Amino acid sequence: MTGTWTLVIGGAIGLALAVLGVKVLVTGKAPAAVGRSFRTTRDAGFYHLLFGLGLILLVAGTRLPGDRTGMVTAVMAVLLAGFAVIKYRPRKKDEVPK
Repeated sequence: MTGTWTLVIGGAIGLALAVLGVKVLVTGKAPAAVGRSFRTTRDAGFYHLLFGLGLILLVAGTRLPGDRTGMVTAVMAVLLAGFAVIKYRPRKKDEVPK
């Protein structure tokens, strides 16, 4: 069984990533370090939002009722993270996606 502190920390990190993603998408501005790592601020926003939501799903799935809830939320979290890595991964500004 996963410890409560691990879940709290994971949920807080997921929430922070999701909030950062929303903030970047709404304002169109990213912190300097984040902005340098992605081609566009939109990519940075969606990358952080999807990873944050995935982490929140993963943490929530461990505590929600149901026999298959944990597995279903884990699969959803992996799909969100996979999509984020494939579509919005960090890359140089001059690198064109294939």
